[in-house]
Amino acid sequence: MTPSTAQRPQMSAEDFEELAARAPKHVKLEFLGGRLYVKGDRIEVEDFEELARKAPEGVKLELIDGKLEVKPLPDQRHRAIIMWLIRLFMQQRPELALYPEQGLRIGAYRKGHACADGALAPLDHFIAQDGDWADPDGVLMVIEVTSHDRDTDRRDRIDKPRGYAEAGIPVYLLIDRDNDTLVVHGNPRGGIYQRRPSYSYGATIELPAPVNITLDTEKLKDYAD
Repeated sequence: MTPSTAQRPQMSAEDFEELAARAPKHVKLEFLGGRLYVKGDRIEVEDFEELARKAPEGVKLELIDGKLEVKPLPDQRHRAIIMWLIRLFMQQRPELALYPEQGLRIGAYRKGHACADGALAPLDHFIAQDGDWADPDGVLMVIEVTSHDRDTDRRDRIDKPRGYAEAGIPVYLLIDRDNDTLVVHGNPRGGIYQRRPSYSYGATIELPAPVNITLDTEKLKDYAD
């Protein structure tokens, strides 16, 4: 019997054992009910960055609101949506690039570490920055496409919007596959996006400044689950 989304583990037991063996000595990891935990609940930024560097292939870690998270692997429809967006932005704003799976330091003090499904920024924007986690200054928009996992609601609809807004990223586009909608978060102020209009697949959307792109979302109907 195939496990439900709520029952599906965040990672394999083998990957957990490898990750735990590579963790800094004072960081103790647990794998309970298919979830990854840090004893004491919190992890320091430096320890997280070391752990993320040493993670097994295919395991992507994030630090959201001080808590260690495992980013789910994208399925084929998820990848197709990102590729569609890359091609669309290339056509409409050729001076920009949509960087997939871009690591960003987020939050008010840049202590959060999010691996955005897409980050829209000028061409070659990140080449001067070393390491896996870039400063968000100059990023015009971030994109997340929901995955069918147990943490989507908290991660993509609550924690990441707050972290991206606190970092001052002008626009956060959430493509919500659970209800076939797009939510355009804009006008970040005080750690909150003041505008969050929602649109159904098929709508024509005007993404606000500084993005300034017209998004015809009819194609998303082809990727609906």
